[in-house]
Amino acid sequence: MKKFKLKVLGIFAMTLLSLSLFSCDDNGNDNNNETTSRLMVKMSDAPGDYDEVNIEVLDVMIKANSDSGDDGWISIGDKTQVGEGKIYDLLKLTGGTNIMLTDSLVPSGSLGQIRLLLGDENTVVVDGEKFALTTPSAQQSGLKLQVNQTLIGGTTYEFLLDFDVDKSIVTTGSSKYILKPVIRVSTMEASGVIKGIVSPAVDYQVLASVQQGEIIFSAFATMDDKDGDSNDGDGTFQINGIPSGTYTLTLTPDPTSGKTPITVDNVIVYNGKTTDVGSVAFP
Repeated sequence: MKKFKLKVLGIFAMTLLSLSLFSCDDNGNDNNNETTSRLMVKMSDAPGDYDEVNIEVLDVMIKANSDSGDDGWISIGDKTQVGEGKIYDLLKLTGGTNIMLTDSLVPSGSLGQIRLLLGDENTVVVDGEKFALTTPSAQQSGLKLQVNQTLIGGTTYEFLLDFDVDKSIVTTGSSKYILKPVIRVSTMEASGVIKGIVSPAVDYQVLASVQQGEIIFSAFATMDDKDGDSNDGDGTFQINGIPSGTYTLTLTPDPTSGKTPITVDNVIVYNGKTTDVGSVAFP
């Protein structure tokens, strides 16, 4: 792991000079807004049936083209954490919560790929027991995500990396878990959001989902554990990265609750906007 971190630091050092040309002034303004764009990369979670899924993020990198080689990558991660890593529990990213991986000024023009570099301090908690998440050697160079977006100078772009936990963790038996990240990338400009609230909040898990063809977009509603804890959820849910269109929203409760799924028809999603379906209650 030390050798890998040094390699990341080397890449960062080589690109620091070029990135310094695209800095802000003392008032936080873009000094060169015709040749730079603001790029925000956030991460959220598609649901998974685990207690915790802890992922170590080392860096975020970008590349102008779609070439699969290792040349031409630029580090845009948090400069205080490049090569050090920060660990996030993906299962806390529910109810519309996400985390900002980077908010940077980058050269305008073609953006071919985003690269997410993960460390090896990844773990999963199952029934209260923690297990290491082994990362295959093929994934250690970083997960490359094709975006193929043209960045216009002076414009802000927000990319959302939706980490599909259920598909990303493979178990081989004998309590061995392997991390093979499956991430869907979307932009605010080319997708929309559905949000709402299960009210009153319930103490069982509720999955909010819509489907386009074979693709399912989903998120858990936050739960009220009925214990008075300040961390209890209020029943909110938010599904990100949905292409524009008309959908049927399905709210599926945990089977042990004894409740049956309910649907909300004709939910219209617009690119770059949030559709609020309001309060939904189980009978």
